Parts: sequence; structure tokens; C-alpha cells
Amino acid sequence: QVQLVESGGGLVQPGGSLRLSCAASGTAFTIAAMGWYRQAPGKEYELVAHISSGGNPNYADSVKGRFTISRDNAKNTVYLQMTGLKPEDTAAYYCFADARTRAWGQGTQVTVSS
Repeated sequence: QVQLVESGGGLVQPGGSLRLSCAASGTAFTIAAMGWYRQAPGKEYELVAHISSGGNPNYADSVKGRFTISRDNAKNTVYLQMTGLKPEDTAAYYCFADARTRAWGQGTQVTVSS
């Protein structure tokens, strides 16, 4: 059973930056895709970004040019560098990792407010 531990959320002013991390453990299987979803209050889950085991990233249009996803396969860790944060980026962010099945992190809150 894969466990995911997230860190890095918090409160930031508009235009600021945050870096989220998500470390996976507990699997002997190769982790394929890793990524991040988010859910703002009263809204549906949104796929923010994901990255293949080979390092190919994909982004939601809403974050292109502002967010960067990366991963360290040796550490089974995925990162989300967020810059130019906007109030509409406020949400709970959840990482996922695809091993034999999809595992989810516990979520970390990102609040963008002045």
C-alpha cells in the first residue's frame, strides 16, 4: 500500500510563491504518473498537473506558465512549484501516485489572500 505525505501548503499573498512536496513510500512497484489535483470550496476537483515517470509534464490551462511540476524518482517525490499565485488558486491540493493502483495524499491547504 502506497503512502503519500504532502507538505508545503500555507497562506500566501497574491503574486507570491509556494512549493508543494509529496513523498511516496511503501511500494515495491514502479510509480508511473504522479501529480496534483485541487478542490476549491464549492467546486469540482481539478487536475492541476501531472508528470510521467519519464518526466513529461502536463498542466491545466489555468496554471500554465505559473506552476511547474517536477519529480525525483530516486526519492519517489513529486513537487509543485507555484508562482504568481492568485486568489482563485485557493484550494485543497491533493497529490496522487499511480503504482498498481492510484494512491492519494491527505491534502494540503493553499490560501492566497492579502
